[in-house]
Amino acid sequence: CLPANQERFASGKLVTVQFHPSAQVVMTAGHDRSVSLFQVKNFSLNPKIQSIYLESFPIYKAHFSVDGEQVIATGTHHSMFFVYDMMAGSIIPIPKVRGVEEKFLRNFELSPDGSFMLLTGTSGYLHLLSMKTKELISTMKVNGRCTASAFTPDSSKIYSYSKEGEVFIWDVRSRKCLHKFEDEGSLEGKCIAVSKNNQYVACGSSSGVVNLYATDVCLEENRPKPVKAIMNLVTSATCVTFNPTTEILAVASRDTDEAVKLV
Repeated sequence: CLPANQERFASGKLVTVQFHPSAQVVMTAGHDRSVSLFQVKNFSLNPKIQSIYLESFPIYKAHFSVDGEQVIATGTHHSMFFVYDMMAGSIIPIPKVRGVEEKFLRNFELSPDGSFMLLTGTSGYLHLLSMKTKELISTMKVNGRCTASAFTPDSSKIYSYSKEGEVFIWDVRSRKCLHKFEDEGSLEGKCIAVSKNNQYVACGSSSGVVNLYATDVCLEENRPKPVKAIMNLVTSATCVTFNPTTEILAVASRDTDEAVKLV
């Protein structure tokens, strides 16, 4: 296959590559302040559909909404974020979310049912927003600093991974902490994922170790034993993700070239 973004290579680092949830489209976004959409064709050239440019806004993360009608983009050094409405073709700045006092908004997660957007703040704060209105519903706080979060497939719970190696499990409806557990041997939490069938939780740490847990054990024990500890990465694990059928776990590190393993 030819490079997906053959018709418009980015002039800066790419931070996001994502397939559209329903159309044969791939999005790229990055530090050159642009979001580009390409049609994915088998083996032929992948034509560029469009590019949007966000003035003075190097992108930290971009993500399609669950219905595929919007792209949410946060910046590297901004407290605002942008919503690109693909149906209307309009770029909507969200300058300040009332009740969210953060200098920078970078990392975020979208709930699988399309209802919520979770912003990772500083000092352990997690801000739950309504996806529809982009307004604050509630704020939660973990002990220490939060580095990564993941919704369960039914959007009822959130797993938040702290820099100190603890995982907090939140009930989305009540915003109460249901349970917390220690990730075995974790010096610093980096990334977390929940499998689509809700069977497993994967936690990746700065040592490169990825621990795989059974979710039912995580909900009951404070120091659960991993089903498997994946030791293949030698640099910090920065990405863990399950395939849709929960048969493959991808683990990766952005700190060195070609550090991608499929388990």
